[in-house]
Amino acid sequence: MTIRSADPGRDAAACAAIYAPSVESTPISFELEPPDAAEFSRRIENYSATHQFLVAETGGEVVGYAYACRWAERAAYRWAVETSVYVGSGHQGEGVGRALYGELFERLRAQRFRVAVAGITLPNPASVALHERLGFEPIGALRDIGWKCGAWRDVGYWQLRLLPDAEDPPAEPLPPRPGA
Repeated sequence: MTIRSADPGRDAAACAAIYAPSVESTPISFELEPPDAAEFSRRIENYSATHQFLVAETGGEVVGYAYACRWAERAAYRWAVETSVYVGSGHQGEGVGRALYGELFERLRAQRFRVAVAGITLPNPASVALHERLGFEPIGALRDIGWKCGAWRDVGYWQLRLLPDAEDPPAEPLPPRPGA
């Protein structure tokens, strides 16, 4: 398996295909319509410009992806990121998510991001287990926050400290390294 930076033209259709079932038939994503390849291309470009968007490839096939983006728009949040990982249905349980997140966290640390936050629609024991195995700690939940698949859904939040507490004020986050 190879983990690499996503390419908008090359990887958008595969990422859209991996994501679509989560939108169409589960409450995992709160989107109601799956984004097409053009929208995924835009997202890859957007997130890669300031954070990271990675894909996992096996035998030339994209089998999963992970990305980080801004946690919130206010300037004081600029050291925090929101992370997500999706793995194709035929490759779940093979360590793809763990490998993607491992590389993602290393790159985010190099950019000087300090905290990663993950929102998980509940229940989702597989996603909770993955995040907790990687060191995320539960920090709370928003109850009945979204209506999807015929029911109100909770979203739990988990947090991972990427870097230890440092100088005051902390150094600014860095842009992604070209070609990383």
